This record gives sequence, C-alpha cells and structure tokens, in this order.
Amino acid sequence: GLENLSLIPGTVGASPIQNIGAYGVEMKDTFVELEAFDLSCPRLKTIKKDECKLGYRDSIFKRESRNKFVILFVSFKLNKKPVPNFSYASLERELKTLEIQEPSIKDISSIVSKIRQSKLPDPKEYGNAGSFFKNPVISPEQFKKIKIKYPAIAHFKQEDKNIKLAAAWLIEECGWKGYASANYGVHEEQSLILVNFGSAKGKDIQKLSELIKRSVFSKFGVELETEVNII
Repeated sequence: GLENLSLIPGTVGASPIQNIGAYGVEMKDTFVELEAFDLSCPRLKTIKKDECKLGYRDSIFKRESRNKFVILFVSFKLNKKPVPNFSYASLERELKTLEIQEPSIKDISSIVSKIRQSKLPDPKEYGNAGSFFKNPVISPEQFKKIKIKYPAIAHFKQEDKNIKLAAAWLIEECGWKGYASANYGVHEEQSLILVNFGSAKGKDIQKLSELIKRSVFSKFGVELETEVNII
C-alpha cells in the first residue's frame, strides 16, 4: 500500500503534515493514527486519522495546529494481500514497455523509483523542497473558458465535477521550465521543482515562486498555491 510513495525524500513523521502523495496514492490511504508531543502543554497525544483533516497535500498541521505538535510515531494499516495500484499514466507506460502484465508491489516500487530518479533532482546534489506548488482545482465554468484558448491544457476531472489542472503544465507554458539564474532556478526536467544551485537564500527561492505565481495568474487567471510551508 506504500509502494507508490517509494523514494520520497523526508521523514515518516513529516508525512501526515503534508499528506504526502505520488503516482495515484496518498499517505491517508493507509494511515490510521499518530502520536505527537503537544508543545502547548507537556504531554503525549494520540491523534486519529479523522482528526487530522487530511486533504490534498493538507492537514491540520499546516493550518490550525501548525507548529503546535512534534510528531513522534505514525501508524499505518497495510494490506497483507498486495493490491498494486498502477493507474497512473507513467506507471502504465513503463509496465507496458517492460511487458509486465501482473506487477508485484516490488515492480511498482522499482518503477516509481526509476521514474523519480530520471525526472527529479537528488536533494544530496541540489537543494530543493520537492514539488513546490499544488495542482490547482477550478470550476468547470472557468475550465471551459481556459480550454477555448488553450485546448491542450492538461487536466483531470474530479468526483465533485471540478477540474484539477497540472501546475507543471501551466508553469512550463509560461516558459519557466529550465530557468536558471546564478544561484537558483527551475528544474530542467520537472517545472514544479525549484532548485538551489548552492548559495541561494530562502528569500531568493520565495521570490522566484512569487514570480512564477504571478505569471501563471497573468496568463491563465489561475492562482497557484504552494505545497511547502514557508516559515
């Protein structure tokens, strides 16, 4: 149940804060509860899944409970009988290329790791915070207006009939993919990732993110939200 999250850099304790997700799976799919240290009064507290209000890259730990807890333990409920999830397009393509018809969870983990290594920068080489922006969700009405002008826009229909747009596509269409200044830039293979080439400050990365947000809004009328917590 966790194989699609293979090779995500970070700690297990941080995973509920972001409700990390990748390749068609989110942490909340297997998450049960966590134990945290309450900083407001010295005590341990068990917080159940429903209390965490997990959403798309979101939880109470990014909002009303921000900076109030230190997460110590996270409990997951995994499947004893593997149910590989390969609904994500890039996974399907790779499985077809490898001629794997009935993939094991090890196959899924290996393919996810291979894709991540081919598209994403190694944090040990280039400082980065992973995907910097969320995929924006807009109304069907707004989507229709955008699609008239940009018929190739990448999008995904949601259960509530709203439309999720691919932030990477929006950013790339604005010309940011592969952008580089002296100290920082946008990754050449994945436009959602802002990279530090060695000596940039946090304020430099934030300034770049604001420029990207403004250009996307100017071109598409779509507001980008950050995935990362800006302190």
